[in-house]
Amino acid sequence: MTFTDRAGPDEMIGERGMSAALRIAPTRKRDVRTQFGAICWRMRQDRLRLCLVTTRTTRRWMVPKGWPISGATPAQAAATEAFEEAGVEGRMDDRCVGFFPYTKVMDDGPALPCIVALFPLRVDRVHDDWPEAAERERRWVSPRKASQLVALPELAVLLRDFVPPCTSR
Repeated sequence: MTFTDRAGPDEMIGERGMSAALRIAPTRKRDVRTQFGAICWRMRQDRLRLCLVTTRTTRRWMVPKGWPISGATPAQAAATEAFEEAGVEGRMDDRCVGFFPYTKVMDDGPALPCIVALFPLRVDRVHDDWPEAAERERRWVSPRKASQLVALPELAVLLRDFVPPCTSR
């Protein structure tokens, strides 16, 4: 499978519903870009907790997310973003649990409409220091609180209704 800026969310999923590694071909930018994000979760005292991070510029609460990485599956790209932005590692499920739209404001000015595919990451390790620790805050909250903290209504619904996937594989 070849991924380009022209690929839609359905084209990122392989034949059996699993993510496929991406080969990103150079191409012109299009109206809507794709990013991959992680719903980072863990259980604490029998309660589900989700990890949110602040964005670097607006300081709004968000899930870790970022651009596709050549040679990585969408889930692997999401796991990389979770480590870089939130300092968490764990078991990534390669099944997408939802999508949400947002507008990415680039450093050089243009605003790009994006669609983010979300993958659940069961967190096993939380680092005290991580690549973007100086640029972001990290917070663990309930799904209900997470849905109240994020500004995007579609993401809020996904976080509020999130149910961790079965992890006994």
